[in-house]
Amino acid sequence: MEVGELFENASLEQIKRGFREVEEYYECLICGKKIYKGIIYPDDGLLYEAGKYIRVHIEKYHKSVFDYLIQLDKKSTGLSEHQSRILQLFYQGKSDKEVQRELGIGSTSTIRNHRFALKEKERQAKVFLAIMELLKEQDTKHGLRTKDSPNKSENGNDCYNVTEKERAEVLKKYFPEGIAGSLKTFYMKEKNKLVVLQEIAKRFEKERVYTEKEVNKILEAVYSDYVILRRYLIEYGFLARKADGSQYWLKSDVIKEKESNMERKKELKQLYKEAKTEAGVYQIRNTKNHKILVVSTPNLKTINGKKMELESGSHRNKKLQKELDEFGKEVFVFEVLEVLEKKEDEAFNKKDELKKLEEKWLAKLQPYGERGYNERKNKKYENYSI
Repeated sequence: MEVGELFENASLEQIKRGFREVEEYYECLICGKKIYKGIIYPDDGLLYEAGKYIRVHIEKYHKSVFDYLIQLDKKSTGLSEHQSRILQLFYQGKSDKEVQRELGIGSTSTIRNHRFALKEKERQAKVFLAIMELLKEQDTKHGLRTKDSPNKSENGNDCYNVTEKERAEVLKKYFPEGIAGSLKTFYMKEKNKLVVLQEIAKRFEKERVYTEKEVNKILEAVYSDYVILRRYLIEYGFLARKADGSQYWLKSDVIKEKESNMERKKELKQLYKEAKTEAGVYQIRNTKNHKILVVSTPNLKTINGKKMELESGSHRNKKLQKELDEFGKEVFVFEVLEVLEKKEDEAFNKKDELKKLEEKWLAKLQPYGERGYNERKNKKYENYSI
């Protein structure tokens, strides 16, 4: 399987994360799914803001960025199957001896040699990246620019804007025998490619799952280089597929995607408005040494988002983060201590009552020093909404 165009145009940091951030949304580099900002996304009974949900999406549907990248073909990675397998085992935390035993090759010194060769490859890749970055800077000085994204035309306008007359002219030019016939060539402008791909996508049935062999057979009747057609149908969002390439299916019309996304945004906003939120106090407990962090939150459904922060290494409590890195995420559990009881009283102040509830649990559990990760502060309610 080849790497997608989204990955090809991404920076190293974006590739490591598996998504890119643009003005209105986050976009998964693996499947192209867009997670729009300003929307709360529900998943398994929990609610996530867009920045957290894109990570949930990648973990839920793609397992990890590493798992996606490592199963790409040699053309994309430069790695042999043997090297890819060794890297998978290294990624799983296996020692040289364990890798040697599992692969049944040579000795531990053989694995060490492989590790050295891969390190050498890493050093070469860094030098090559530096060369290409310098070349890119030089191109900019000379007024050159890299290829635009396939979603934009040369003048920056959305290339979805094609009139019916233009569409008919493009199809007549590139399908001289009619739209049921073969494609004359695929060497054309990006705007024309979109029209052609949209027409080719009509040869696939909705709600049907295809094997790669079935997809190739359909596309081979359209154009001799069916591989490039398959790749572009995926990259332009007409076809979707599983990460291992075992199943393909027709996606919704890309031309109508923006409109449907707007409707989805409205639905999610309404769902968020209707969702019942409960304030309360919870603890993050280390099951090995029994240390805890006591936290209050106006919305207990955001706990899973905090769990994601901790697992991604971005939690604000440095002591807690350090011990998670040391012990592993499976050692830590999140437990609700008490839900704030709402009162139909005009004098009831949710924020003040939540602070009092947190103080109560801090006094009861004393999660300081050797007992926990909270810090004693002169400033009250320091742990509110961590």
